[in-house]
Amino acid sequence: MKLYPAIDLRNGHCVRLYQGDYDQETVYSDSPVDQALAFQGEGADVIHVVDLDAALTGEPTNADMIAAICHAVDIPVQVGGGVRSEQAAEALFERGVTRVVIGTAALERPELVANLSNAGHAVAVGLDAYGDEVATHGWTKRTGVRVGEMADRFAESGAEALVVTEISRDGTLSGPDVGGLGSLLASTELPVIASGGVGDLADLNTLAGLNAPGPDGGGEAKRLAGVIVGRALYEGAFGVSDALACLAGGQSGPGGAR
Repeated sequence: MKLYPAIDLRNGHCVRLYQGDYDQETVYSDSPVDQALAFQGEGADVIHVVDLDAALTGEPTNADMIAAICHAVDIPVQVGGGVRSEQAAEALFERGVTRVVIGTAALERPELVANLSNAGHAVAVGLDAYGDEVATHGWTKRTGVRVGEMADRFAESGAEALVVTEISRDGTLSGPDVGGLGSLLASTELPVIASGGVGDLADLNTLAGLNAPGPDGGGEAKRLAGVIVGRALYEGAFGVSDALACLAGGQSGPGGAR
């Protein structure tokens, strides 16, 4: 299970939102590049970046910052937020991004995922949801589409993974949506990356132990492919090295049940 330390960009700063609310923003760093280097220095082998401005408007506001992050680190960078066309995705790949995460456009134009995958690009589908209802446009619009239904649309699309965020838990440190993640694991063959709510190492232990029989009901139990962590790292609940040790099976550092 892979750890994805998160860098959320807004107006060039490294921030976190509370429950996806753009009016409840905390700025953690004025230098996202330094933050990316810090994550790499602590042992991270991949970084997850979200362009919050682009997610809201569709405009690549932080494109230069994303390029700077990619060029500064020696590890893969996964980027989501506002990727609503093949041209937008191509621009990110040209800036050094390893994999793009497509949310709003995947719902509106599912063929975009297949087109990019067929062109040899790495693509994940972002499923951001309030409860079980997918939301789009920077988490501001509810769609009426269920997470499982959305996941089914991309089973044969070439998508490498699903990035699943339960918005009401995001940035809260209140714990992940274990039930929802377990249900999705059982219903899709695609790898699932969890996002939202991780507050301590106990949460990581829970996610690492989560498993489901898989959609065919047999074979080896399916587990999460990864977890995205943001606020817990920024506020010192644990460090990247603690998280990596925990996910590898040996808990270290602060943590435990709340």
